[in-house]
Amino acid sequence: MAEEKAKGKKREKVPRQKMLEQKPEDRVKNFDEVPFGYTPELARLEAGRCLQCKKPKCNDGCPVEIDIPAFIQLIYEGDFIGAAHKLKEQNSLPAICGRVCPQEDQCEKVCILGKKDEPVAVGRLERFAADWERAQGKIEIPEKDPPTGKRVAVAGSGPAGLTVAGDLIKKGHEVTIFEALHKTGGVLVYGIPEFRLPKAIVQAEIDYLAQLGVEIKAGYVIGRIKTVDELFEEGYDAIFLGLGAGLPLFMNIPGENLCGIYSANEYLTRSNLMKAYLFPEYDTPIAKGKNVAVFGAGNVSMDSARTALRLGADKVRIVYRRSRVEMPARIEEIHHAEEEGVEFHLLTTPARFMGDDDGWVTGMECIRMELGEPDESGRRRPIPIKGSEFSMDCDLVVVAIGAGANPLLPTTTPGLELNKRGYIVADEEDGKTTKKGVWAGGDIVTGSATVILAMGAGRHAANSMHDYLMSGQTTWP
Repeated sequence: MAEEKAKGKKREKVPRQKMLEQKPEDRVKNFDEVPFGYTPELARLEAGRCLQCKKPKCNDGCPVEIDIPAFIQLIYEGDFIGAAHKLKEQNSLPAICGRVCPQEDQCEKVCILGKKDEPVAVGRLERFAADWERAQGKIEIPEKDPPTGKRVAVAGSGPAGLTVAGDLIKKGHEVTIFEALHKTGGVLVYGIPEFRLPKAIVQAEIDYLAQLGVEIKAGYVIGRIKTVDELFEEGYDAIFLGLGAGLPLFMNIPGENLCGIYSANEYLTRSNLMKAYLFPEYDTPIAKGKNVAVFGAGNVSMDSARTALRLGADKVRIVYRRSRVEMPARIEEIHHAEEEGVEFHLLTTPARFMGDDDGWVTGMECIRMELGEPDESGRRRPIPIKGSEFSMDCDLVVVAIGAGANPLLPTTTPGLELNKRGYIVADEEDGKTTKKGVWAGGDIVTGSATVILAMGAGRHAANSMHDYLMSGQTTWP
């Protein structure tokens, strides 16, 4: 059957396989991961749906260029370890990508099977293979290229930085990651909750990079402890800036300074990185509202809303100024939030907050919206409806409308061009900045985006950095 399958002559005619998961009424009481993942039997069934196309479209939809049909075929044949190793030829973080990447808008979106049926569950199969390798303790450390004598510094240990480090260490370069926080992983550890991405998974992927030879220095703020220029003076030949977008954005409306109004950055960092959800084991303070409002409708908004439920809220509402069609969150995350009881108040935006005599938020005045013509984002512009004001009670607010660029490193790096929003200007194809020997990628270039897009930027930058290091190039860019 495997031989016939490889030739594209046979396909298992079965429906797309679902992952077993915690029931909504159970999972809102804990921070354990929601889906349990595939069993070997379900994984092979799902892998059997792949057409093994002669000209697969799915590969083109993957920002890190995984050979998707090849790893799926190995799962179908029962070679789960082989599938994991095939994945890691192009992706050092498959267990993470299998959990948080928006496959429905990338590889699965262009799956040929999806034209007449549901697409192959590429992300679920990726997660299965990576988890199987880890569970079996058969992590394979690939052979690296001979040492080049070149040194690379990576500022930031989020998805982009980790990808650069993984790619370049395998090409024979010495790589050091500098992480400002005390834990490595960037947004993977401070931004994404345990129930969506267990931190043990992130640590396992980082440990893999350390086994490859990547040096990791946590609690090291580039721009404060050392500048970019000082890193060059210390002998680094190339530098990648994967700083993320960690500067909170607010709405600048009356009452926004009331107590009980968080940025999503602070709210999720307290819960995830600082483990407030494990009180009293971790004595991290965090406000636990009973009537919570979350602004925005991206994945960060869903993470914040679902965290509030698990911290004991009676009612949690997503307040979003556009319609459901424009919501940027993953379909799966919206679905899980709805199952758990999160309410959605669409075409609504706050105008001002009200508080009590002690300075704590008690409610807000909102305005109904309607959609006009598309704006620069490509989505229809929300327009206030005159006379539609109404009040909404709340005792905790989380503002999740995006994040900006932290100015610390850019302001200490002469020759680094920024755009009008403070993000680093870098070439879309290879990540080169305006400063010689410096590349950048991920949210510090694009603004808040997805994990896999940051990884894709890291992949392109790593290829460019390798070419630069090996060519002795003197001109720039």
